Amino acid sequence: MVKKLTPEERISALAGLAGWQIDPNRDAISKSFRFHDFNAAWGFMTRIALQAEKLDHHPEWSNVYGAVDITLTTHDCSGVSKRDIQLATSIDQIAESI
Repeated sequence: MVKKLTPEERISALAGLAGWQIDPNRDAISKSFRFHDFNAAWGFMTRIALQAEKLDHHPEWSNVYGAVDITLTTHDCSGVSKRDIQLATSIDQIAESI
């Protein structure tokens, strides 16, 4: 069973993730990414999709031209879990490589 992070675990995990923020409206974390065009944004999302399938954990996201907004939460525990932190870390690594 997936366990929701404690407030202390969440603060510690977010300290290592640049730009990820706690969503003020729900138990989730979010970050926005900007790219120079739609093709770059779509390529970023495609790479995330492949990683998300491997992790069996999928983001909530939206895309408008070069903008990609991502929210991560774990529905199995109704909040932020280690799965979200792991996926956020992978997403940041993908963004750095583009």
